[in-house]
Amino acid sequence: MLKLFNTLGRKLKPFEPVNRKLVTMFTCGPSVYQRAHIGNFRTFLFEDVLDRYLEFSGYNVKRGMNFTDIEDKAIAEAKKKKTTVQRLADANIRIFLKEMKLLGMEIPDYLPKASECVDQTAEIIRILVKKGIAYRHGGNVYFDPLRFPGFGKLYGLDMSRWPKKKRRFHRDTYPGNRWNLGDFILWHGYKQGDEYCWEAEIGRGRPSWNIQDPGIVAKYFTETLSLYCGGIDNLYRHHDYTRAIVQSVRPYPMARFWLHCHLLTVNGQKMSKSRGNILYTDDLRRLGYSMQEIRFFLIYAHYRERLDYSEKRFESAVRKLRTLKSAVKKIGSVSTPESSHEGSISRKLRRTFVESMDDDLHVQQAFDGLYTIISGIDRNGLKAAEASAIISILRQIDTVLGVIF
Repeated sequence: MLKLFNTLGRKLKPFEPVNRKLVTMFTCGPSVYQRAHIGNFRTFLFEDVLDRYLEFSGYNVKRGMNFTDIEDKAIAEAKKKKTTVQRLADANIRIFLKEMKLLGMEIPDYLPKASECVDQTAEIIRILVKKGIAYRHGGNVYFDPLRFPGFGKLYGLDMSRWPKKKRRFHRDTYPGNRWNLGDFILWHGYKQGDEYCWEAEIGRGRPSWNIQDPGIVAKYFTETLSLYCGGIDNLYRHHDYTRAIVQSVRPYPMARFWLHCHLLTVNGQKMSKSRGNILYTDDLRRLGYSMQEIRFFLIYAHYRERLDYSEKRFESAVRKLRTLKSAVKKIGSVSTPESSHEGSISRKLRRTFVESMDDDLHVQQAFDGLYTIISGIDRNGLKAAEASAIISILRQIDTVLGVIF
């Protein structure tokens, strides 16, 4: 049975979807004011592997992912580049979708821009104001976390630290991994000169970053989600906000399982423009690596552990993949398409893969298990029928990993 670490409760739990006929899954997508780097793709690839493994395990999956195209950063970046937010977003979305395909990622069923769901976000805000959970201050609308029982439960926030004095935070995002202990903005009221705004019952303006995911979820999913995923940085000032908003409007849990992928660092340091250490897939391709090898490096670690990039570590992982692929190719040369007979090796390969993946998606452990088995095969004594069975099971496994063939 598949077991996943649920951030809500901090426990490894057997995966039980809300609806066994259709697993619903929402994953936080990219902010498209800039191009996605390999650290972003680490999280998106973890979610891709999860989606694929659920399908491998017999589930039907319906997945949504958003593009954050309208926010403070996007407006500032568009102004800096003397373009429009739409042109900026569309250019980065095109690059992102192209890289998704090159990395062998499945395209989610729903890929809306936040700007396409403003009606839903505005309606949620209207309901929150009516309930007294959100309030107007000037033209803006803010959410009062103290009006939501259990706020901060995902992160494990100590609410005794909450200040007595009313504080409001009016920006979409703030730098660093720290909490803003106060009310957070839902709607940026129109100010003279604002280029990006919508007409709504709550007033003229635009939705904040933290209301956008709830609006998208409301548009495409009507029941409790089985899975909600994102990067571990979303545990600060984001997913608890999202959960509080949705559950203030709907009388049932937003999601049954919350999963978070850890960061990718570069030579032990967080990627940042100031350090000049941001890496894109193009940078690694210029070093002679394929997109499949980049995919492998980014999934070849447990998703809840920090992954550190260095040229030495990357090269070591790629060598291991190439060695396995070479061995698989030689086994394939022994097989024949006409004959296939499941034997002890093919059964062991499946069992090894499933046991590791059922243990909270332990991709590295699963791959290393396959590597050990394949390396130990005596190809001289291997019959064509069993070689064919080995190739067959590896192809099934590779519908999840996407790196062997």
